[in-house]
Amino acid sequence: MVLLTEELFTATVCSCLSIWFISNTTISYTAAASSATAIPSLDKVDFLKLQNGSDIRGVAVSGVEGEPVTLTEPVTEAIAAGFAAWLLDKKKVDAPRKLRVSIGHDSRISAQKLQDAVSRGIASAGLDVVQYGLASTPAMFNSTLTEDEAILCPADGAIMITASHLPYNRNGFKFFTNDGGLGKNDIKDILERAASIYSNFLAKGYSVKASESVKKIDYMAIYTSDLVKAVRKAAGNIERPLEGFHIVVDAGNGAGGFFAAKVLEPLGAITSGSQFLEPDGMFPNHIPNPEDKAAMKAITQAVLDNKANLGIIFDTDVDRSAAVDSTGRELNRNRLIALMSAIVLEEHPGTTIVTDSVTSDGLTSFIEKKLGGKHHRFKRGYKNVIDEAIRLNSIGEESHLAIETSGHGALKENHWLDDGAYLMVKLLNKLASARASGKGVGSKVLTDLVEGLEEPAIAVELRLKINQNHPDLKGRSFREYGEAVLQHLGNSIASNPKLQKASVNYEGNSIGEESHLAIETSGHGDLKENHWLDDGAYLMVKLLNKLASARASGKGVGSKVLTDLVEGLEEPAIAVELRIKINQNHPDLKGRSFRKYGEAVLQHLGNSIASNPKLKKAAVNYEGVRVSGFGGWFLLRLSLHDPVLPLNIEAPSHEDAVKLGLEVAAAVKEFQALDTSALDKFVQP
Repeated sequence: MVLLTEELFTATVCSCLSIWFISNTTISYTAAASSATAIPSLDKVDFLKLQNGSDIRGVAVSGVEGEPVTLTEPVTEAIAAGFAAWLLDKKKVDAPRKLRVSIGHDSRISAQKLQDAVSRGIASAGLDVVQYGLASTPAMFNSTLTEDEAILCPADGAIMITASHLPYNRNGFKFFTNDGGLGKNDIKDILERAASIYSNFLAKGYSVKASESVKKIDYMAIYTSDLVKAVRKAAGNIERPLEGFHIVVDAGNGAGGFFAAKVLEPLGAITSGSQFLEPDGMFPNHIPNPEDKAAMKAITQAVLDNKANLGIIFDTDVDRSAAVDSTGRELNRNRLIALMSAIVLEEHPGTTIVTDSVTSDGLTSFIEKKLGGKHHRFKRGYKNVIDEAIRLNSIGEESHLAIETSGHGALKENHWLDDGAYLMVKLLNKLASARASGKGVGSKVLTDLVEGLEEPAIAVELRLKINQNHPDLKGRSFREYGEAVLQHLGNSIASNPKLQKASVNYEGNSIGEESHLAIETSGHGDLKENHWLDDGAYLMVKLLNKLASARASGKGVGSKVLTDLVEGLEEPAIAVELRIKINQNHPDLKGRSFRKYGEAVLQHLGNSIASNPKLKKAAVNYEGVRVSGFGGWFLLRLSLHDPVLPLNIEAPSHEDAVKLGLEVAAAVKEFQALDTSALDKFVQP
């Protein structure tokens, strides 16, 4: 469509459709769904079974034997309405406008149907709906950060309709706010809300109603423009820094086909030989998955056949990626992590690289001995890895890269966004800057970075299935049975002189550390015997059990049975929690989010403590900065959701508590956006 001017025009087309033209962006208003859609029958649904960690996954298309459809339109509408309700609770702002939610999808054949259902669910809660159509998962998160009202940004929440690399009949949802992707507890909350909404459908009947008008934006044009700018900037603002580079792209018929024409070509790259760029939800050529052997073989062959300098491959929704050099050498899994580590450690010497649990010992040696960084091997799951990197930064341990062997990778500089396209941009940046500075040309620039990486001759992953119907489970869940297997394996390893268990590990058989209780000072408490359910009533039942068993055995009666159990517990004379607020409108933030500002405060505090002989920083700590001194301790941490730094102080006397408070006050005084009034009042004589 040709835009006549950069002025704002409104043209009424009919009673139900109008089109707005704003600058170079087209916003169209259309009905979300037709009331002629067939009304589906309603079945009872176990919504919690749709949870897949921090995502929602289900079957959206019939036709595969043994896989009944679970993501029906009513279910989808209820999930979207559940997200809207969750978002309204989280935002709790009296804004002059309604909250808005952006919606995008990958190339799956069920995408349009689910997009319409999601739109109805969001609109039913009174929120504005903005559809992006074919999009990438990273772009959806990015829409919550972009500030441009002309394109209806930022979105208060975003939904990506995708099931990653799963078969054509599957689909699902990922949810975002400007704080990042939602976690497991948030997804559970949304599904519980959805179940309640769905129960109303069952009670009152369900009909497909056309929602109020929805808005449509070509947000991918904005997102790809930002990627192009990033490469140009890295090359010293050269317009076409990849001029003459031959780079082929394999999108696997997913949503990543944009990368060739919208990112590489504007930078001057030749993209002939790129393949499977057209979206096709049946995925006729290969699974769009950088871990899949057939997929990697396809991009490798394309590089060799076209004599290209580099090959790039994406998964379906473009949050994972891998590369192939000019010789056909795959740059994925441990090699991709090594390559990204080399680039990041050049920019941030000594930083910590967080990976999943199945990375190689050779990678650890490469990161720590050759690159001078620190390798923090954590659990599998991209959200686990990203959250761990964020946690490390919050306790003063600098980390700039969180990456999995699967190809999921997130950088601190990119808001911890899990973005396969941005990872590839970092590689392009390296190629462009090396060329501009005369330090090399072609993919050898990249392969030289991973020289010295020790790689195993054999690397396999085998999957041992647990037969949940086998009598050996003896009533246990598969999780309990699996934990027993790991515990037994750990014990066996301990007595085997040929094997050595990892001293630090966060997942699998090299842990073997038994735990039965997880509990907070807030009163939240979970027991393994109670399926790790956060249940205050069950905690009280444990106390009652103790009273009853003591009475039955003649060992005591009354609450003294309980108080005797905590005899000898040393307790502080003073225990306070003070809340230091971050003024998000203060100029000292200099465009940073409250989270980045808070992390800077913690980093500075940690550095100040290191040079203070009166104080000692905790050697092992997983949140904030914890420090001992003057017979007590303090912990300054960053709230998960709010612009607040809670400060906890415990000490043997008020005088000692004040001394600890004064140390904190002195360390953070230069951060002008902090409201330290509560701390100032506490330390006043």
